[in-house]
Amino acid sequence: MPTLNSQLEALAHSFVNDVVAAIRGSSLDELLAPGGRTAGNARGTRRVAASTTESPAPKATRPSGRLRRRSAEEIAAAVGQIVELLRKNKDGLRAEQIREKLGLQAKEMPRILRAGLSAPKVLTSKGRKRATTYFAK
Repeated sequence: MPTLNSQLEALAHSFVNDVVAAIRGSSLDELLAPGGRTAGNARGTRRVAASTTESPAPKATRPSGRLRRRSAEEIAAAVGQIVELLRKNKDGLRAEQIREKLGLQAKEMPRILRAGLSAPKVLTSKGRKRATTYFAK
């Protein structure tokens, strides 16, 4: 009487032998037949079978990665927008509030605020870290 392990081993060997025989009996063109999709890699292009349950990747809600290099004029324009906004808010605003109102990315803010603070008679700040409040001069 065969044991469970021996039965499973025999089934596995049979399956492997059938799969190898099917692959050997087919041509390369048949293996790379339409219905598969291409996937590139560093060595070239290979074919990958398309999945019927595959769904497209979800789109990112916000861009990620490095920001593009901005010119001095673009930075000056952003500082000008911040100054206009701060002149309307005499009590000052924190960086998060400025970012929300102007629709800027969090990554953009440090460079723009630093430029405004270093320029004479443009911006001043009070506080430290996230509690920093910015004012127009």
